[in-house]
Amino acid sequence: MKPTGGTSSVSPVPNSGVSGFSITPQEERILRIERIAIRLFGVANCIVSFGQVSARFGKGERSMAALEAAFCDSIPFPNDPVIVNDARNDPRTVANPWVIGPPYIRFYAVQPIFDNKKVVGAIYLIDYVARQYQEEDTFLLNDLAGLVEQELMFDSLQAANDDMTRQNRSLRRESMIDPVFGTWNRSAILRSLEIEVDRCKKAGKPLSLAMISVDNYNDLKNDFGLHSSESILIKMVSRMRSCIRPFDALGRYGVEEFLVVLPGASHVVIQAITERIRSTVMAHPETLNDKSVAVTVSAGTVSTDVVFTDPDGLLNRVHQALHAAQKMGKNCVVHSAPDTP
Repeated sequence: MKPTGGTSSVSPVPNSGVSGFSITPQEERILRIERIAIRLFGVANCIVSFGQVSARFGKGERSMAALEAAFCDSIPFPNDPVIVNDARNDPRTVANPWVIGPPYIRFYAVQPIFDNKKVVGAIYLIDYVARQYQEEDTFLLNDLAGLVEQELMFDSLQAANDDMTRQNRSLRRESMIDPVFGTWNRSAILRSLEIEVDRCKKAGKPLSLAMISVDNYNDLKNDFGLHSSESILIKMVSRMRSCIRPFDALGRYGVEEFLVVLPGASHVVIQAITERIRSTVMAHPETLNDKSVAVTVSAGTVSTDVVFTDPDGLLNRVHQALHAAQKMGKNCVVHSAPDTP
């Protein structure tokens, strides 16, 4: 895995002429390793590269940092460490423009960086005087490469963990969605009710519920079959969504029953919304087997101007209101009186 952008963090040398860009947390950690290497080896600069370091600089820029970056880009990532005590005597760099010309690089060392056994980058040490590289330095540079590789592994694991978290959230959401209607399922809508009861209690806001049921659903299912009767419910759910507010929660409570949780809605608001649902459904008869079928709903509502009861109490009252609407001949809405402390 490569750092964001696929390029090195720019050289930490003061007065590099590079400013005004933001770096990622991973790039900041890489910069820290570069600073440690400069102090540890006593070199002019250290650059950790994952390809095209010079892309950090403007075209034609001639700052010291930009020239060093161009030099690093000219040296391919090796499979094994490369130590050159004097670049003027090395066939790979004897004609290098940054060796025979500014900034006149003399010493350089390159340590490969591996990820999953593949070379993905390198650490470059650069100095302007020839020098003797000690055997101990080889071990220390290898250790620094190990730190960079740990950074790559950490970021790879972090990315995998983030991806798993997203998948788990997606799976969790899918487990809360009714597969037929795309609404919240029973457990999810009841959980939403619990949350909104608690939230409205703390905020001192009203809360309303509506329980809506398709009239004569069993007759529809017997006459036209499960598939056709479910298609009616799907269209009805779509019309219900068009009538409620964006922040209201709609869930399937039973086979043909749906619960709507309306936080902040007074009894006046819930009455208006539920009547709109009833009239909208009634205004759209369905056609099944070339036959026009009237579809109506019954609904019960309950509202609390100040929430002081529990979810079960609200559910019990909205059930009673729905049953009252069904006993009154259906295709109507019965409103439970608002709660007052």
